[in-house]
Amino acid sequence: MAENNWELELNEYIRQGEPDKVDKSNAWKTAIGLQDVDGLKPSAYLIETAKEHIEGKISITEADKRIHSYYEERKDRNEMEEDTKEADIVSVRIAKLLGEKTFQFSPVEWQNIHRKLFEGVFSHAGKIRDYNITKKEWVLKGNTVMYASFDSIRATLDYDFSQEKNFSYEGLTIEEAVRHIAKFTSGIWQIHPFGEGNTRSTAVFIIKYLKTFGFNVSNETFAENSWYFRNALVRANYNDLQKGIHATTKFLEKFFENLLMDAGHELKNRYMHIDFENEGATQSAISNGSKCKICTFEELAIIQELKKNPAITQRELASAIGRSERTVKTRTVEMQEKGLIIRENGKRNGKWKVLVEI
Repeated sequence: MAENNWELELNEYIRQGEPDKVDKSNAWKTAIGLQDVDGLKPSAYLIETAKEHIEGKISITEADKRIHSYYEERKDRNEMEEDTKEADIVSVRIAKLLGEKTFQFSPVEWQNIHRKLFEGVFSHAGKIRDYNITKKEWVLKGNTVMYASFDSIRATLDYDFSQEKNFSYEGLTIEEAVRHIAKFTSGIWQIHPFGEGNTRSTAVFIIKYLKTFGFNVSNETFAENSWYFRNALVRANYNDLQKGIHATTKFLEKFFENLLMDAGHELKNRYMHIDFENEGATQSAISNGSKCKICTFEELAIIQELKKNPAITQRELASAIGRSERTVKTRTVEMQEKGLIIRENGKRNGKWKVLVEI
């Protein structure tokens, strides 16, 4: 997949390997890439602002103020610039939210994310819609997903979130966990509580939610495949039984496997089109599948950290994945017994070695 100019520029910071710059660059790549969901492209000024933030010359708050001032001063902007304005303003806000360490799993948090992203862009920022909607989808040949009726939104949100909150991922394999995450994500997206901006706010919410599991989430997947993410959500919520078309989360599962495990699936939008032929064979031929089928969510998070830093201490590991030191000690013993990892050269001066591919 050919890189955009802005991707080439931001990837340079990733190649330099400085942790702070890598994190900031990944956040910006995701923020800008997600604008593709609605066909929006950032300005050159936004890219320059992003680079100054990555280099530490300005804070993310200063970057936000700079973009806001830029458009406040441009009284001559035309209608064509409005899309660029939206892309720039929402991009800097996504980058800001992804850099924050705060998160609460609730419908209110999702609503707050929407408000923070689109305040001043949409008049309905952070507001639950009070009307029904339809949207023509390319992947469905112009048909629409059946979204939740406006008068059922709050009750449906409360139900879905309570079900997820009470769900336990303990003991699930990574494949089982991914299947469940895909089902939850597609379910809340289908509610479509906001008039516009649902996919972008869903993406930010899910990235932050997954990080609570201790994952080192691959923002690259969202940066380069945001339109695929949206189309996968559409296909997860569309049925036309007369034509043999069934709602399926399999495309979304491939996206999440790339996101969490760098599974290497080739994510092509055309494979999801309802008229695409030999869909199953093509998907089967290009998919690498999960490389750590026996891993749980927690084990995968630990493996990601051990691969980044084989000399990491258990205290550092506990902090990195958001678990207690006692839990980490228990899990690393279990993982050694399962043959996932080994400790070489003793406890004090030794290093961890990962025995499975992810």
